[in-house]
Amino acid sequence: MSNTQALPLLDADVPEAVAPCCPPLTERPFTADEAETAARMFKALGDPVRLRLFSAVASHEGGEACVCDISDVGVSQPTVSHHLKKLKEAGLLTSERRGTWVYYRVEPSVLAAMGKLLTSTSSAS
Repeated sequence: MSNTQALPLLDADVPEAVAPCCPPLTERPFTADEAETAARMFKALGDPVRLRLFSAVASHEGGEACVCDISDVGVSQPTVSHHLKKLKEAGLLTSERRGTWVYYRVEPSVLAAMGKLLTSTSSAS
């Protein structure tokens, strides 16, 4: 049994309403729950193949990509499927089956939340 938990998705249409999963790193120390959430996300992205797949989906025209369009990352198709599953479990990707193909999407709110996490709250002098 897996104890993975998906990151909460946020409404990206309202920029003021997009809150990161955790506060910016420079705002205050993380709570234990915030650290678990951020670690799950970074662990999923800590593999070069997963990072390439995430980047391929995020940058694909239309904001979504068929697995058939992004699987050329130097590993076998079953390994691609494994890595995509890990990205989904971390809440970084969503998917939809259409016929025989699966299409993956990075929710805009996830990218916004990741950006806010790494944003400094104070300006450098």
